[in-house]
Amino acid sequence: MASNSFCSVAARRLEGKVAIITGGATAIGECIARTFCKHGAKVIIADIQDNLGQSVCNDIGNQSAVFIHCDVTIESDIEKAVNTAISNFGKLDIMVNNAAIADPRKISIIDNDITDFERVVKVNLIGPFLGTKHAARVMIPVSQGSIITLGSVCSSVGGVASHAYTSTKHGIVGLAKNAAAELGPYGIRVNCLSPYFVETPLTVNFFKMEEDGKNGVYSNLEGVKLTEEDVADAAVYLGSDESKYFSGQNLALDGGFTTINPAFGIFSRSSK
Repeated sequence: MASNSFCSVAARRLEGKVAIITGGATAIGECIARTFCKHGAKVIIADIQDNLGQSVCNDIGNQSAVFIHCDVTIESDIEKAVNTAISNFGKLDIMVNNAAIADPRKISIIDNDITDFERVVKVNLIGPFLGTKHAARVMIPVSQGSIITLGSVCSSVGGVASHAYTSTKHGIVGLAKNAAAELGPYGIRVNCLSPYFVETPLTVNFFKMEEDGKNGVYSNLEGVKLTEEDVADAAVYLGSDESKYFSGQNLALDGGFTTINPAFGIFSRSSK
């Protein structure tokens, strides 16, 4: 009994921590929220999807999860979400900038509309900027905290997604590095977490994948499929004290996708 009890406590890697997850009502954000709570954290789910967000909180338990309506492009909404964490739980240890959107699938830059580009920039880049800013506001006085922004393989390579989406994912890496440089002296860590293809409504819709198409996604790591749970587990690591010296990085959760050119070289698929 004592051994089982010890293992149960040891598994709760975020015990006592308080986190905000933007876009936490569905998909990867929801999985991060649920996983954080399993590891002992209290979470604020910040999203524009009120019914879904509240439903997730009810399912987790209202003592561990609180929903707040939050449009990440509106600074007062982000400010309110951070203030809610402080008023409900007394502090903020982890900020997860997860909310993101994609623009219509238009391959030619000539066909891209500036309104679509600006809309993606507001959510995917300005949103994380505001999240980082207001997390820092409450983390600096206590000299601790972890800020995590969800990136993508598009954070480090081109040709995977649209111009707008790729530009914003590159942009958040620069933001994370700059914020890490500034906030490190306050004991605050800032990182990006950049997964490869995960089956979510956003990715499946953007890549126009039927059921068979999902199975055809290239992976350098054979026999393994990236899931929302894998991303959530990586976020637990970045939010926990286990990563206490990990800052200013873009953690690629991509099975080696950005490491190898599958069409050329001695390890290329064509040479096997």
